[in-house]
Amino acid sequence: MPAENCTVFTDFIFLGLSGRQDVQKGLFVLFLLVYGITVIANLGMILLISMDPRLHTPMYYFLSSLSFCDVCYSSTVSPKMLADFLSVQKRIPYNLCAVQMYFFGAFADVECVMLAVMAYDRYVAICNPLLYTNAMSRSICTQLITIAYITGLVDSAIHTSCTFRLLFCNSNIINHFLCDVPPLLALSSSDTTINEIMMLISSSCIVGSSVITVLLSYSYIITTILRMNSAQGRRKAFSTCASHLTAVAIFFGTLLFMYFRPSSTYSLDTDKMASVFYTVVIPMLNPLIYSLRNKDVKGALRKVMGTKLCSG
Repeated sequence: MPAENCTVFTDFIFLGLSGRQDVQKGLFVLFLLVYGITVIANLGMILLISMDPRLHTPMYYFLSSLSFCDVCYSSTVSPKMLADFLSVQKRIPYNLCAVQMYFFGAFADVECVMLAVMAYDRYVAICNPLLYTNAMSRSICTQLITIAYITGLVDSAIHTSCTFRLLFCNSNIINHFLCDVPPLLALSSSDTTINEIMMLISSSCIVGSSVITVLLSYSYIITTILRMNSAQGRRKAFSTCASHLTAVAIFFGTLLFMYFRPSSTYSLDTDKMASVFYTVVIPMLNPLIYSLRNKDVKGALRKVMGTKLCSG
């Protein structure tokens, strides 16, 4: 459609998860609880790691960064979604939609790369323990985290700028609860072929390289563990990876389902349900997984709780 014949919209309207007011009130209570747990659990994890000297290792330095990313990731979506549950019309200004898309995409990329970095950390710790101190020094850990953030910020800037150069002439109603690339491409009246190709290339590079890093790291880790003579050593090595493997399986499983499906099977309703899982549920699950399945974190938590009870 020619640009001169295009209706200029100043905002978008979300359809959200449900149009029924009674359902939306129930969802508000549920997601307020989930968001509260997400913020408290992740900030609690960051505080716990900073307080306990036993957790001042590269593994927990990365975990602290992942918790910070999860808080930011969830906060780009949840507050607006909660406000919309109590609103009749779920409007978001055009510029704020771009801002939400940018930060949402950036933190999603950061989380993806961070999980790959954590897999590499476990590989070095188990397969090359003598080199671990030098290979994962504080400066190298900081560089890896910086690379994760630069990757996320640059990649998301490209997607956001390309998406908001498109024309939205026919409608401003987004069949979603957030400003993400796929629903906006579906809404656009422009040719989105280039955008779709860019999204596929970008997703293949970032998600693909992260998945390959995780698979290679754990293939070497499993091989090394199986060669260990001590059953206790094998159990200890597996226990240090169990939490991370669980988090990786949940995150990448959902992400691959979201962005690597054939276009013929794409459905915005299915997309919304999957988006709820990886934008709201996963940031809540990560600190719970690492606290419930990790002896060091549980020990540090018991120590902090015991100290508070004694001082009380």
